[in-house]
Amino acid sequence: ALLIAALVAASAPACTSPPAEPAAPEEDGNEMPEALSMLGAPLMRPTLSETRRQELGEKLASARAAYEADPGELSRIWLGRRLAYLSRYNDAIAVFTEGLEQAPRSYRLLRHRGHRYITLRRFEDAIADLTRAAELSAEVEDEIEPDGIPNRINRPLSSTKFNIWYHLGLAHYLQGEYESALAAYRECMKVSTNPDLLVATTDWTYMTLRRLGRHPEAAALLEPISAQLEIIENAAYHRRLLMYKGEINPQELLDLRVEDDSDLALNLATQGYGVGNWYLVQGDPETARAIFQRIVEGTSWAAFGYIAAEADLSRMPPLE
Repeated sequence: ALLIAALVAASAPACTSPPAEPAAPEEDGNEMPEALSMLGAPLMRPTLSETRRQELGEKLASARAAYEADPGELSRIWLGRRLAYLSRYNDAIAVFTEGLEQAPRSYRLLRHRGHRYITLRRFEDAIADLTRAAELSAEVEDEIEPDGIPNRINRPLSSTKFNIWYHLGLAHYLQGEYESALAAYRECMKVSTNPDLLVATTDWTYMTLRRLGRHPEAAALLEPISAQLEIIENAAYHRRLLMYKGEINPQELLDLRVEDDSDLALNLATQGYGVGNWYLVQGDPETARAIFQRIVEGTSWAAFGYIAAEADLSRMPPLE
């Protein structure tokens, strides 16, 4: 009861010209929503600091110049990614779509468009793109995918196939299609070749198995997970897994303070969703609902934990 009270209180031919430049946003770009949440709320582009907006705007301009100098699949992908980092997700999807009209068998473009369909809550479109990407990439060698936002060691850790399967599993999970999600995560585990990828895939697979009531299988997944794993960028998933093992108290993952955490809303969404899901599968939907509600009152609406909390809330019966 005390936990719930605290939560509620806190709570074809290659294209030779650049894609048409989407209309530049006014100031903060907050006039029109990018999408609607599954709860019916408008999802607005977040307000950025002047420094951050200028930095991202310069990188977008560089990506457009690179595309103009050498139009092709990879430069188009970077253009779309840079738009997405400015929360211009519809503009990013338009860039990827134009590329797919020219190169419909580009599994890389499908992978990135599928990701951004998830952001905009277009899960069926995401599943179609990512399923097709998995088919087209099946016989090609996997490759490390460059990072748009480098980690602390400035070395990318994930691969194209990892990202295809990971996002496909997520799209199915968000639809409540847990058997299909599990099949995708099993494939993702085959290309989870370092501790960061291992903890991310293990976490979503664990949650999927718990939703399916396959609790012994879920518990067995945790055996390779230890506090000694060297994690570069997926610390939130690592902490969630240690919580499932009983090595971290659930409340520790919710007690985030601004002075300790430079990205409070994002980590609340990521860590908090794992806690909420854990309470849900433990048979405590009241506490789960309170945690999910706290997450969706935050600002990181593009975070997977936020989207998952939204999806679960949309399926829960209304309070009496």
